[in-house]
Amino acid sequence: MGMTKEELFKMKDAALAKRPQNWIRVGYSTCGIAAGAKEVYETMIEETRARNLNVQVSKCGCLGLCSAEPLVEVNVEGAPRVFYGKVNKEVAQKIVDEHVGQKKLVEGHIYDI
Repeated sequence: MGMTKEELFKMKDAALAKRPQNWIRVGYSTCGIAAGAKEVYETMIEETRARNLNVQVSKCGCLGLCSAEPLVEVNVEGAPRVFYGKVNKEVAQKIVDEHVGQKKLVEGHIYDI
């Protein structure tokens, strides 16, 4: 016998409760990697560790806007969830410093809020 809809919703809620509040996802599909996502991801890891910030940095699949790669999605408490596009090493550093560290949006690279 399969699971009920209620059981599936309970599983989903339990999984979401375990997810960290503060996170950064770097689009790491083929188009993202070709556009420089590897350097962006490594920069995000280095910068969050150097600043001892409570944020999980992870890779994810396609975020759906190949022309704006590398794409980065940022969700931190006290600031809106934002998709940044055309992110390079310097922009990644600004995102960690300003968006994550100071709760200020990084203008010029916002693709969606």
